[in-house]
Amino acid sequence: MQRLTLTEPIPDAFRDGIVALGNFDGFHLGHQAVVGRAVARGFHERRPVIVATFDPHPVRHFQPDTPAFRLTTLDQRERLFARAGADAMLVFQFDAELAATTAQDFVAELLGKRIGAAGVVTGEDFTFGHKRGGNAQVLRELGAAHGVAAEAVAPVALDGEPVSSSRIRDALKAGDPGTATHLLTRPFAVEGVVQHGDKRGKALGFPTANLALGSYQRPAYGIYAVRVRLDDDSEYDGVASLGIRPSFEPPVELLEAHLFDFDDDLYGRTIEVALQAYIRPEERFDDMAALTARMGEDSATARRLLAAPATLP
Repeated sequence: MQRLTLTEPIPDAFRDGIVALGNFDGFHLGHQAVVGRAVARGFHERRPVIVATFDPHPVRHFQPDTPAFRLTTLDQRERLFARAGADAMLVFQFDAELAATTAQDFVAELLGKRIGAAGVVTGEDFTFGHKRGGNAQVLRELGAAHGVAAEAVAPVALDGEPVSSSRIRDALKAGDPGTATHLLTRPFAVEGVVQHGDKRGKALGFPTANLALGSYQRPAYGIYAVRVRLDDDSEYDGVASLGIRPSFEPPVELLEAHLFDFDDDLYGRTIEVALQAYIRPEERFDDMAALTARMGEDSATARRLLAAPATLP
């Protein structure tokens, strides 16, 4: 998988390809259908497949004060696109210049000339160009005039409702990682570099790997059963606290993961913590003995849940 941008010419090996075009944040079932169609076209037409995404998200450009809402980082998306069969990821830098690009120029100059796309696949609800001047129908019409065969994939419905990133965010905010997993086809996962903390968890007998939440959507604060993937691709079950640690001052928002049956230094390493099940909301404990006892109970609950995946939502 190669990561491309428009700051450099598109390599010849990726020109005349099929482009899956969208935000693809989360890469849920609907996104997978779009990319899957592009991969199928690439296979049958013997063309390379590029998945094009936007960074930052257009919402962040137009509404910079919007609370954090991302479901995936670029690195996570790159891995997901590769597993789906794409050959490259193209990152559109969403800035004032791109926001001002007309639908006509987006197709003629960017897709046609600079990317050299032979075809493009989007979702039916995809919009593009200055003031959202383009949609799937406009893309088909403009594409036909510039040698880019465009098509749109219908929304994917699950449990009677369209699958969407907003639906996943709502589930996470409601403390329902099971529904998020159902829509994503994998657990929501936070990836980051393990940072030094105040060592309170270690002092209590539960050392943790601490991650900042950064631009990720904030799930409901609380205690979760988790699976943690390390940078060597090994995986460990664990229990995590996600929130502001109300038993300690000052409040600090963190994802603190305690890995079961693991005893090594993780500082400075990149890990990914996948939320498997919600155990309980955050609580404040004035007595450290009571907090330690509850952490032991939470660990036992997480072990039980993770040992019986069929019982997860």
